[in-house]
Amino acid sequence: MSRFTLPRDLYHGKGTLSELKNLKGTRAILVVGGSSMKKQGFLDRAVGYLEEAGMEVRLFEGVEPDPSVETVMRGAEAMREFQPDWIVSMGGGSPIDAAKAMWAFYEYPETTFEDLIIPFNFPQLRQKARFAAIPTTSGTATEVTAFSVITNYATGVKYPLADFNITPDVAILDPELVEHLPLTQVAYTGMDALTHAIEAYVSTLNNPFTDPLALQAIEMVLDYLPASYQNNQGAREQMHYAQCLAGMSFSNALLGIVHSMAHKTGAAFSTGHIPHGCANAIYLPFVIRYNAKNPVAAGRYAAIARRMGLAGVSNEALINSLCNKIHEFNTLLNIPHTLQEFGIQESEFKEKLSRIAELAVGDACTGSNPRPIDPIAMEQLLTCTYYGTEVNF
Repeated sequence: MSRFTLPRDLYHGKGTLSELKNLKGTRAILVVGGSSMKKQGFLDRAVGYLEEAGMEVRLFEGVEPDPSVETVMRGAEAMREFQPDWIVSMGGGSPIDAAKAMWAFYEYPETTFEDLIIPFNFPQLRQKARFAAIPTTSGTATEVTAFSVITNYATGVKYPLADFNITPDVAILDPELVEHLPLTQVAYTGMDALTHAIEAYVSTLNNPFTDPLALQAIEMVLDYLPASYQNNQGAREQMHYAQCLAGMSFSNALLGIVHSMAHKTGAAFSTGHIPHGCANAIYLPFVIRYNAKNPVAAGRYAAIARRMGLAGVSNEALINSLCNKIHEFNTLLNIPHTLQEFGIQESEFKEKLSRIAELAVGDACTGSNPRPIDPIAMEQLLTCTYYGTEVNF
């Protein structure tokens, strides 16, 4: 048996932030990240709408990029003190992901982080609160997914938490909130969305419900991401919807080893954090080459290329065209093509390679990758992504 789960309500279009005033409850905690929404006036607007709904509102601010276990625990404590019946999170993937994990610890204080990193092992939520998510970037799609990524900085490992319980009840996609995104975020989150859709389409759990969403998302990213990067606001709006479609697909079909590798390398190196979307963009063409050794996966990659009108007749030619298109986008968006180009030191990469490979193979996303991988092959693949060498195994 398979399952397909989406939020109960999804509002999209300019001005839909005002839907907050239609939520029914008594207390809402609003979880946010940095100061951009406050500076642009959206935070005050959100608070005003919630108060118009008759709710007492409390803020939990300052969720950092790649939120930590410690931040999650502080937020859960604030929730236990305030006892909200709505958890509302507005921001990029980080505040929404953090709020999802806080939700579990708010309702079940006795649970442990070790319990939650086991896929689909969350307790039954909505005993105390429901959840509304408002994305302010266009990539993670966490507003419609069953996932949350939390970082344990003591070990340098990102943990993807997965459970249909944490799929939000309400998602609000207001494109006004992404009009002033920094261009690096436009690039990274856009390539994150493309990776989500491609990995969902070739996942071992792909199905007739997820495939159309994935293909539509890929087509929209290829059509609109370059113009969005050039500050075309119509394209920016369409990217906001494209990333959400990708999220609907991968939340139900799951992902693959591009994400396994990104999760385990993002916080691993002293020379600097690798932003998630940037890591995905680097790894994606290498993983396509690796997975395409599986005939079933090769056929699905070729189907993507054919649907997008890329050049080629044979599967091999179509897959080459798809990888070339990703390479072209990375160049256009000023994204490095290799880990070496990103600036990771060779000595540290070699020193940590074995451990990272082992962790990546054990990541929750590896199980639905279309071609199996072991730690030795993962070391080889990561080495290819460092030097930019051919994937021939």
